[in-house]
Amino acid sequence: MRHHPPSKAQTDLFPPFAGLTLSAICVPQTAAELALAQQELARQRFVGFDTESKPVFRVGEVPSGPHVVQLATAERAYIFQLQCAQTHAVVAELLANPDLVKVGFGLQSDRADIRRNLGVELAGVFDLDVIFRRHGYSATLGAKSAVALVLRQKFTKSKRVSTSNWAQAKLQDNQLLYAANDAYAALKVFTALKLSPPELVQYGLPAD
Repeated sequence: MRHHPPSKAQTDLFPPFAGLTLSAICVPQTAAELALAQQELARQRFVGFDTESKPVFRVGEVPSGPHVVQLATAERAYIFQLQCAQTHAVVAELLANPDLVKVGFGLQSDRADIRRNLGVELAGVFDLDVIFRRHGYSATLGAKSAVALVLRQKFTKSKRVSTSNWAQAKLQDNQLLYAANDAYAALKVFTALKLSPPELVQYGLPAD
């Protein structure tokens, strides 16, 4: 039986998604900042995950993204800009780490982009759409619908920000908030599902 998430009219009545604020967003750039971020993330069992890329508008233009990779814990989000080699190396190691489970939505295209532009295979990744698909929801439920369904909150996402220039040297505050909360929302939904150890194993995830 096919199920449906809350409608837009229903979602509009929900309280806003309780996302991260700027004070909980880190943009590591120096070697020391990257090392601290890597250490903190490596201690986690599950993190929220997403990427952002500069839009491609011309026919035949080859995508050069991702330009931003975001990983979120329960307390903060780390926004990695991929312009420099040392950031590349840290992010590549995190994304290839099978013991750090990265949860997100609609991650099919990320594998090819990461392989092409970071030179690693994405490992330890779990697409939340798999859970919702098994329960009769659309194959591409997405963050907004999942937040409404599971958290009963309204997750507002700006189309203007999503299609902004993610390759610029300094990201704007609205870009940081957008990127951080995309990853954070995935982790919040995953946590709220409260999967039991047998269920985690069923989905190919570590039970402890």
